[in-house]
Amino acid sequence: MGAAFVIAFLLVGLAELGDKSQLLLLAFAARFKPLRVVLGAAIAIFTLQAVGVLVGGLIGAYLPTGIIAVAAGALFIAFGVMSWRSADGDGDGEEAAPVRRFGPVLTVTAALLLAEFGDKTQLMTMSIAADPAAALRTLGALAPAIAAPEAGTLATGLGVWLGSSLGFLAADVLAIVAGAVLGARLPERAIARFSAVVFILFGVVTIASAFVGT
Repeated sequence: MGAAFVIAFLLVGLAELGDKSQLLLLAFAARFKPLRVVLGAAIAIFTLQAVGVLVGGLIGAYLPTGIIAVAAGALFIAFGVMSWRSADGDGDGEEAAPVRRFGPVLTVTAALLLAEFGDKTQLMTMSIAADPAAALRTLGALAPAIAAPEAGTLATGLGVWLGSSLGFLAADVLAIVAGAVLGARLPERAIARFSAVVFILFGVVTIASAFVGT
């Protein structure tokens, strides 16, 4: 379990650095309390990585990722429009409809689930779970110091799940902290407009990825 944990933590954590989901969480953290964003992200991440380890590509075979990308993109654009409207006039200081209905934690959870389903970090988790020894070789100089884990065992699967989830979350916490700092320095209206632009751009890119690939 220990070797599988280290492999998954390092590889998935590195893969997540600079990923689009960090920008999404930065925008959420500029509007909501950081701990709520971390909790929402953690729920989504542990769920996503469990799917990656246990189910692999089965769901993707029945529900094409292109459909998920279009639906997610439309949701992000709608959320962005509502965030922009909340920055003007009567909407000043008012949360967008999805947040009022579900709360910040579930809103972040749902957004990240949609954004990351089938993304490279989840696909990497699937490949690590399928063949941890192959993944170990990508670590290069670190490989001799880590004993190759055995694929297909419960301990290896648990190690990959925990390691990939915590590596994923650690990378995203950096974005959440940056968003919290940004939110503390900007007026509420500027935060709402910044978030709106991020969500709309994120939605457009997500929809485009359904047609041109990522």
